[in-house]
Amino acid sequence: MKPVAIFRHAATEGPGYFATYLSVHDIPWQVIKIDEGAMVPKNPSEFSGMAFMGGPMSVNDDLPWIPLSLGLIAAAADAGVPVIGHCLGGQLMAKALGGTVTRNAVKEIGWGRVDVVGNPLAGSWFGGLPVSFDAFHWHGETFNIPPGAVRLLSSPYCENQAFVLGHHLAMQCHVEMTRDLISRWCQDWGKEVAPLAAKLASVQTPEEMMDGIDRKVGALNAVADRIYDQWVKGLRSGD
Repeated sequence: MKPVAIFRHAATEGPGYFATYLSVHDIPWQVIKIDEGAMVPKNPSEFSGMAFMGGPMSVNDDLPWIPLSLGLIAAAADAGVPVIGHCLGGQLMAKALGGTVTRNAVKEIGWGRVDVVGNPLAGSWFGGLPVSFDAFHWHGETFNIPPGAVRLLSSPYCENQAFVLGHHLAMQCHVEMTRDLISRWCQDWGKEVAPLAAKLASVQTPEEMMDGIDRKVGALNAVADRIYDQWVKGLRSGD
């Protein structure tokens, strides 16, 4: 099987549990380090699937790799190569597939409830899971649902938390988190969001994020297993 390409946009926002899942299931993968200047591939058929991770930038920023990534995602959709996006990755997918990305009403940072939307597609992706679960969040922008796509998840602070279009899954929330990733992100909390924590219920402190961390991460890993189980069914298996 060709590898799954994992696009990293920031050194601290690697694939986390997503890579663990692929390795456990003997699915080859490679990280393309956009943050270190790696070139965006032109041909999605080089891969069995593609995953786009998070990052502190906006998809609306004037960065040279963003239009290339948008073009690659659109080409993957045309070629039937499945794409999955986490946070910024989901926003890239939304824009590439005809949607828009705008500022969310509030920043959403830390653990927070997401709800499975009551439709058949959501049932096929999340069946067997509770109708609500705690995901991890770290975003100030949000996507709308592109033409032809279907909303799967919502949250009290952000209506569009996930959508699916064919084999392509875009998420605003993070399901790939590990204890190490969360610990590293908390190191940026002071300079990025500290003033908001006392003002917004949607923003948690590092102490709140780390409270019960092993239990929360374990539960989130179980949710991720279900999501990734569905997504890998679409991987291109040809040589």
